Parts: sequence; C-alpha cells; structure tokens
Amino acid sequence: MTAVLPAKPEANLDGLCRDLAARARAAADALTSVRTDAKNRWLQAAAAALESRSAEILAANADDVAAAPGYGLNAAAIDRLTLTPARLKAAADGLRQVAALPDPVGEVREGGRRPNGLEVLKVGVPLGVVFFIYESRPNVTVDAAGLCVKSGNAVILRGGKEAIHSNTALHRVLAAELPACGLPPDAVQLVPTTDREAVGHLLRLGDLIDLAIPRGGESLIRRVAREATMPVLKHYDGNCHVYLDAAADPDMAERIVVNAKCQRPGVCNAAESLLVHAAVADTLLPRVAAALQAKGVELRGCEETRKRVPSAKPATDADHRTEFLDLVMSVKVVPDLDAAVRHINAYGSKHTDAIVTSDLAAARRFTERVDAAAVVVNASTRFNDGFELGLGAEIGISTDKFHARGPCGLRELTTYKYVVTGDGQIRG
Repeated sequence: MTAVLPAKPEANLDGLCRDLAARARAAADALTSVRTDAKNRWLQAAAAALESRSAEILAANADDVAAAPGYGLNAAAIDRLTLTPARLKAAADGLRQVAALPDPVGEVREGGRRPNGLEVLKVGVPLGVVFFIYESRPNVTVDAAGLCVKSGNAVILRGGKEAIHSNTALHRVLAAELPACGLPPDAVQLVPTTDREAVGHLLRLGDLIDLAIPRGGESLIRRVAREATMPVLKHYDGNCHVYLDAAADPDMAERIVVNAKCQRPGVCNAAESLLVHAAVADTLLPRVAAALQAKGVELRGCEETRKRVPSAKPATDADHRTEFLDLVMSVKVVPDLDAAVRHINAYGSKHTDAIVTSDLAAARRFTERVDAAAVVVNASTRFNDGFELGLGAEIGISTDKFHARGPCGLRELTTYKYVVTGDGQIRG
C-alpha cells in the first residue's frame, strides 16, 4: 500500500524524489526487453482488478469528494474529481483498448537498403521515464499508467492533493498486478507526498527523467514549462470555438453547440466561444442561444449578439480569450468565414475548433486555415479525445508543434532510432 507522506524537510524531499526517479530509470531500462504480450497481460489484469476492487476505489474517491469544498473546488472541478462506476468502467475499458492496439515499440516506421548494401531501419523506441503531473481527474491515473507501460515507459505519477486518496487507491490496484505479469514493480510509481515542492525537485532531474507532462490549470502548466530541465508536452488552455457558417443546418447547429458547451463544461475540449455568420444571425443565433440558456449557460456577447439576444451580458475582449470551464460562453457575430478564422487564430488556444456547414468549400477553407491541434467539421469539439479518436486513451492533448500535437497516445509516447546493418562496409 502506498502511504501518503507529510511534508518533508528539503534535503529528505530531494532524496525521496531522486530515489523515485532512479528507480523509474531502472524500470524503464528493464521495460525495453519486455515483450508485447507481457504488457498486454498486465493491461488486461489491471482492467479486471479495477472492476473487482471498484468498491475500494470508490470509497477512497468519496473521501476526496467530501473534502473538495475545503480546497475551494467549484462544481465543475468536483465533477472532474468524481469517480462513478461508469467512469471507472470506462477507465478499465480504456486499458483493454490500449491492449488491443499495435505496440509502437519495435515498429519499423521507415526502411530500405542503400546502394552500398547497408540496411537502414527507423525503429520505434520508448522515451524512457515520464513524469506526469495532473490535477483533479483521478481517472487519468489509469490512462497514464496504461499508455506509458504499453509504450515501454516507466511513469512517475503526481496527482493533486485534492485527489490523493483516489490516486493512492488506483495506484495500489494497478501496481499490484505488475510483478505477476513479469513487469518491473517500479514501472508505475506514485509520488507519496502532497508537498508541492516535490514537483520542483523532480523537474530538476533531467538526468533521470526524459519527459514531463503537466495536465491541469494554466498556472500549473506554466510552472512546469518554466522549471523543467527536460522536454515538456503540454497545452496551456482550451479556448475552443464553434463557428456556425451561413450554410449551417439549424438542427445540427443547435445539437452540436449544446453538446460542445454543456455535455461536460469543465474539460479542455468543451466549447467556450460561439461564432455566428451574420447572414444567419437573425434566425439561428436566437434559437441556439435559447437552447444554451435552457441548460443554464450564461452568454456574454458582442453588440450584434445582444441586439438579437438582449439577455446576453456584454462581452469584454478578455471574455473572448477565456477558458471558462463552466456554463459560460462568449458569443460573436462575424461578417463571414474569413473573419471567423481570423478571430479564432487571434483569440483561440490552438486546441480544438469546429465549423458547422453544409458548404464543402467553406469546410475545406476552414480546416486549411484554422491553426489548431484538431479542426472539426459538423461534430462536437468534445470528440478531440484520445478514447473517441481510437487511441484507446490519452495522456494529454498537446498544442505544441514539436514533438507531438493533438491527443497523445501510444505512438506519441515513443520516439525512434536508426538501426543500420551492414556486412563489412566502410566509408571511403
């Protein structure tokens, strides 16, 4: 059982963190020779254990949820923190989906024979040790562990203090299945202290940790990006847009916008901004606004929006840039598609942006010109998710352009090396 340790003196905390990282490095080295079938056995066993020990996990989560108001968590944050039987089953199913995916380790991505007879292969290999820092959502403990182990990486998990009981229980269940499947017991570790300084100590261990992945609020992610001595895979926020084109089907538009905003407003792929073509603003905007307000959404609109929806509050420039993570949405009427694209590229976060249109040329122009990790046509922004896109699970969504972009699954947790084989060739 992983005990939760109190805050430690600086020297002891540094030793604790270096020991975690050193054990993760040794586990990562051992994982390089673990076969795919052994990793898949662990994924299946871990999935079964999550289900058979669900009562234990849900009881631990209930302790965290009960304490959440004391940490100042709002309703959306408490929703992210909460595990239900359905969410736990989804996490277990995610592990089974990862088990069914091809192993990217050892995959020959390119290859051929040179004129001099050398065989040159570009082969997938693990990154090594991943330090995963995250807030609130304990189900991502499962996703991260599954993806890292399947891709041959050791992972150090550091959840927020608000989810410590949930994460400890989940880690206990996942780690218990490692030795029986022939995997190193330190392949999945949980930082056993809630001391925030532990994050800083681990971020300084670039000699042992290969990649840091922060998943949470913007302040956390900026701290990690600032302090890390290893590469960071990240996105800062999710100001996602839905643009209703002049050729938008009204029924489809209403359905997509309501789902994108309301289905789960406290997550990064929920829509935060609505743009409406002026040609349909008189008819479509009041209808969509009424549907959103019926779900409890507060609208903050431009002057043209408020002419059509007088109940909307005036929008500031900051509102158009904000990731609300709540039932609040900015709204703007735009003269044409080009103006919508300019607005998205200026105000968006390069995460997920959608267009609703029956005009194929408009859809093509939108997907070509919007600069985002995912561009969606006639569907909800909520589909920018590793599970929904067939990755089995994701460890996060990256808005960077190097080394990975969009939902990051197995392949994004690997790199490659060149394997060159000859029969005595020398370079002249």
